[in-house]
Amino acid sequence: MTGTARVGAVVAVASASSVAAVFVPAAPWTAGLFEWLAHAGPFGVAIYAAVFAVAAVCLVPGSILTVGAGVAYGLAWGTLIASTASVVAATAAFVVARTIARRRVATWAATDPRFTALDAAIGEHGLKLVILVRLSPLIPFNVLNYALGLTRVRLRDYALGSFLGMLPVTVLYVYIGSLAGQLAALARGTAQGGPLGHAVSALGLAATIAATLYVTRLARRALDAALSPPSI
Repeated sequence: MTGTARVGAVVAVASASSVAAVFVPAAPWTAGLFEWLAHAGPFGVAIYAAVFAVAAVCLVPGSILTVGAGVAYGLAWGTLIASTASVVAATAAFVVARTIARRRVATWAATDPRFTALDAAIGEHGLKLVILVRLSPLIPFNVLNYALGLTRVRLRDYALGSFLGMLPVTVLYVYIGSLAGQLAALARGTAQGGPLGHAVSALGLAATIAATLYVTRLARRALDAALSPPSI
């Protein structure tokens, strides 16, 4: 599956999961959890970040958590909170890979030619390659956290590159969550903004999806060029 197709598939799953959270029987429990996060203040944000970090270390996909930030906090705050939490989570897994799990991760990485190519190129262009590999889903997010922990990339470049590279997809998932929150408000009869506001939000999501897929395609081409052996 290509990087663009993978992003599209995850967007479809995240959208379906968000809509299902409103209409399936578990919706009252889900809505209660999101409402608690929205009103728990800094404590709720800390709990959210801690859960995100544990999920990343345990190789549990974090896309639904990112969508949840949009439901609980809206687009602007949700993006800020989810971006920060995802970088903290990615850094936690990165540190684990460089310390207590180094041997086990190294055994796995040695069998993956994609990692071998990445490791060979990342020494000279660490920040650039971290951004590109985050933008282009060559390796899944949680696995990439561990794989990059074995490379020569500096922690500073890793954290900054991860933040910048994950930002477009984070905005997309949070946007999906914020629209799911609007659907929940409509179901409860407490929605604000009117039909025009909801239509603008839907158009904004469509534009965000298109931009994310376009950036992903460009990043994949640039990453392929960076990892390709030089021609003689």
